[in-house]
Amino acid sequence: MQWTHAPLVFVYKSNNDINYSGSMPFSMETMKTSLSRALVHYYPLAGRLRWIKGGRLELVCNARGAHFLEAYSEAKLEELGDFAPTEAVQDLVPKIDYTTPVENWPLLLVQLTRFRCGGVCVGTAISHTVADGQGITSFINLWAKLARGDGLRDDEIPFHDRTVLRSHEPLRPPRFDHIEFTKPPLIIGCSDAKVEKRKETTVTLLRLTKQQIEGLVKEASEFPYRNMLMKRPHTRYEAIASHMWRCACKARSGNDHQPTRVRVGVDIRNRLKHPLPRGYFGNAMLDTVTSTCLYGDLLSKPLCFAAAKVKEATERMTNEYIRSALDFIRSQQDVSPLRNNFHIRGYSEAPFLGNPNLSIGSWMNLQFYAADFGWGKPTYVGPGLLNIDGKSFIMPSPEDDGSLIIALRLQTEYMDAFKKYFYQDMSKKPFVGSAKL
Repeated sequence: MQWTHAPLVFVYKSNNDINYSGSMPFSMETMKTSLSRALVHYYPLAGRLRWIKGGRLELVCNARGAHFLEAYSEAKLEELGDFAPTEAVQDLVPKIDYTTPVENWPLLLVQLTRFRCGGVCVGTAISHTVADGQGITSFINLWAKLARGDGLRDDEIPFHDRTVLRSHEPLRPPRFDHIEFTKPPLIIGCSDAKVEKRKETTVTLLRLTKQQIEGLVKEASEFPYRNMLMKRPHTRYEAIASHMWRCACKARSGNDHQPTRVRVGVDIRNRLKHPLPRGYFGNAMLDTVTSTCLYGDLLSKPLCFAAAKVKEATERMTNEYIRSALDFIRSQQDVSPLRNNFHIRGYSEAPFLGNPNLSIGSWMNLQFYAADFGWGKPTYVGPGLLNIDGKSFIMPSPEDDGSLIIALRLQTEYMDAFKKYFYQDMSKKPFVGSAKL
């Protein structure tokens, strides 16, 4: 995984319009004490990293601790709009100085920002080397439970033995062609992505209602590609991701012969022959990619064609394929070229996954809205940063009504067209703009 920190914001609105200097519905000392107690169970987050040979990182559990920052704002939460990860929202997440030695980087940083309206934002930056989204969510929810004063169940205690994901001994050669470790297609006529990297980008949040999602799933499962559905119908993720893929291609309006593909993150916890233990804390995500398609094929054929390509990519992740991927990673003398999706804007060494491609992560099953620190559930949870063109997440909605939220960064020149096609192609009605959150 990348050596940067995954930024998240948890937003809590107050029922009372009180000044931040007045009484708050929580004790700062309670937040700190409960965080310390949570780190007893999640002790790797209190450690540090160090480089070892081959571009690899080692986790040192030396109890150097986490960073807890307190901030104040004269603004009201409503002034930040829908909390799309703009520069203002990025200020709600603690910063890390990546020019310093890796041994000095805290693996967990928390910034608690209090607003004039009485609202609160808990911004977290957690090392992606140490944990994936499932692990991070479990940690946040355990911390929140301790802050409320609740006790812990045995099944809430994390599992830390990472040898369960060790590659074969002795090392076996990979059994598959691991295309997920190859470079994505470039714009036709370009030898690199330097020009695309420099283009201005913008971020947005888009909402999908339960009815819209059900419509996409139905459309994605229609003839003539029903025979490609293998063992199960399309998931919500596959239907939404394929719709986003087609809309991006249409908005970018490239050559019909332009190759494109989508990068997908897959949780492997329950895909292994022996599933990982409940509460496994670490990285159990592997990236996979769709087979490369052409703009012309994606746009001239129905949604079920694109959905079948996304489904093919997710179903590729079987026990044997996963074990082969682990062997492939271990066989590399230097794993640095395999890292992607760095959580830094403008990092020149990061691979470019954007135009003509997309990276679509799924947070749909992460229990973000269980993070009640005693103030009720969050009114919004989302990324504190989307760093590059084409990066997006499909996220749960706070309404708990079957709707979903999509966070997306796209090159500015294509964003309006993307929004237009995103809603118009679902409803076949005139575009009226992104839904209000």
